[in-house]
Amino acid sequence: MARRILWASLALTPVTIILRYTANPGNTALFVLAAASLIPLAWVIGETTEQAAEHTGPGIGGFLNASFGNAPELIIALFAVGDDLPAVVRGSLAGSVISNLLLVFGVTQIVGPETRIDRRSLLSQLGLVGAAVVLLVAPVVVGYTGPSERHAAVVVSIPVAIVLLVLYLAVTGRNLRRHTQLERADASAAAWPLPLALAVLGGTTAATAIVSEILVHSINGFASAVGASQFFIAAVIVAIVGNAAEHGGAIVIAHAGKMKLATEIAISSSAQVALLVVPVVMLLSLFFTHELPLSFRWEELTAMAVAVTLAGATIWDGRSRRWQGALLVVAYAGVVVAFLAAGNR
Repeated sequence: MARRILWASLALTPVTIILRYTANPGNTALFVLAAASLIPLAWVIGETTEQAAEHTGPGIGGFLNASFGNAPELIIALFAVGDDLPAVVRGSLAGSVISNLLLVFGVTQIVGPETRIDRRSLLSQLGLVGAAVVLLVAPVVVGYTGPSERHAAVVVSIPVAIVLLVLYLAVTGRNLRRHTQLERADASAAAWPLPLALAVLGGTTAATAIVSEILVHSINGFASAVGASQFFIAAVIVAIVGNAAEHGGAIVIAHAGKMKLATEIAISSSAQVALLVVPVVMLLSLFFTHELPLSFRWEELTAMAVAVTLAGATIWDGRSRRWQGALLVVAYAGVVVAFLAAGNR
């Protein structure tokens, strides 16, 4: 029954797109419709990634889910850069890292079985996020010693972005080679052919990107309607909705009992955002009218550091536990309250 409802709700995607370009329902209605449309799209990405993982194994399957799921995040950020919304870009990127480490990783442990997880791979990915937090201190300090968007902050951000990108490519390449050597997945007879699964992933990701663009352009109207700060909307709502693909995928897969794949999605997605999406957006912004320095707010950087520490503590013994997942979700709720109180910069 639930699957039928999800399949039927995919109709929200074309409805949202048609209304966006043929009618004028208002920003609030468009924001709500776009957010609702992303839920079934996330479910489809989770389903197809699970099918692809039948052929690749959980390590590479988690990488695929994170890669396809983070494509909309990249597109959202670039649209926001073009619209000169730096606070939205940085808020959504930081919120994405935090929500993956605390909310998604926590919920996967709650809904999934208590079992062993790939401690080595997860700690490696988490270490990348920790390194990103340390490297981001420099542009954050520059951003707080003067205007956060000034040219000096951009100059400091460029080498940081390059180091993040090189670090991610080096470590991820090594991890993928390790998974290729260790994981010999035998696809079940009912599994989709790998080309079909990848084709569906690509098509669904494209639809998710279009809906995410609608979401971004309606954010200001929605923020005014609900009376929340732009920072809060970006760091919490846009971050969660923009990452609905991997969020939903990880939870669906965890509920099916495939904890290694589900935890790989949550942690590798946060690493991809911190070390791939963040530097790529920053470097591509050099070709825009408005450049994007990596001068995050101290609230964002502190929350990312706390998320890395708590996630690392739950991974350390190499097992998933429901009470640890609940702890991470409670910690995320605390971050949401703190972001709500922080207001705009």
